[in-house]
Amino acid sequence: MVSTKDLLGIAGRAARDAAEYLRSVTLPRDPAAWSTKGPADFVTEVDRTAERMIADVLLASTPDAAMLGEELSPEAASAELTWVVDPLDGTTNFLHGYPAYAVSIAAAVDGRVMAGVILDVIHDRLYEAEAGGGAWLDGRRLSTSAITDPQHALIGTGFPFKHRDRMRVYLRQFPDILVSTSGIRRAGSAALDLADVAAGRLDGFWELALAPWDIAAGALLVRESGGHVTDLEGRDIAVEHTAVIAGNPAIHRWLLERLARGYDSDQNPLPE
Repeated sequence: MVSTKDLLGIAGRAARDAAEYLRSVTLPRDPAAWSTKGPADFVTEVDRTAERMIADVLLASTPDAAMLGEELSPEAASAELTWVVDPLDGTTNFLHGYPAYAVSIAAAVDGRVMAGVILDVIHDRLYEAEAGGGAWLDGRRLSTSAITDPQHALIGTGFPFKHRDRMRVYLRQFPDILVSTSGIRRAGSAALDLADVAAGRLDGFWELALAPWDIAAGALLVRESGGHVTDLEGRDIAVEHTAVIAGNPAIHRWLLERLARGYDSDQNPLPE
């Protein structure tokens, strides 16, 4: 079996290749050139090309591994090693030239994420995390923020715009968090939001509709930086969970308690 450090190196090489390609792309400004999967969720040939590039690098070193991603076959459960890949987290930002998108790659061994990287394409920042080995940004050890007072906390979020029922839950939660903190930021890339929590730029983060490839690497980054990542009931994140709370220990605990006021798993569960 490939060592965790080797998995980290393989993922980093794949992410850098994809990021270099993404930076080279000249985007069409005509929306008719984009294919769509749903509201504000554009799937382009750029996305698919970056995914193929990543898969080529990963499978060259780990040919028996499975791949899991939005456009990749989910035949991952039977493999010891599964690569969880988002080649372009923040597709809408990318298409509009908004400078917040990332490549996210995680290596899961027997279902547990052991290594992960997030590459901030615009700023060429490589975030790396190894289970039990810490989280790093370009060689500098990361730690979550020390802020404990919610009134001084900056919180990241994402809108569940493709899930109208979840949006109703979210809109009950949002005002309470907004008036109780120093502010809310929505970058449009969950991977970068989680990286910012790990780096201490954001004190907390929540979102109600995420996929495994959106959070696999970022959740490991937060944990290895000393933070917590759970679902809205305080359970460790699993593949089937799509609602996520992350933060330094104090702000995560506060968010968990506060968000429960707008979410009741018995009376008002999140819809499938």
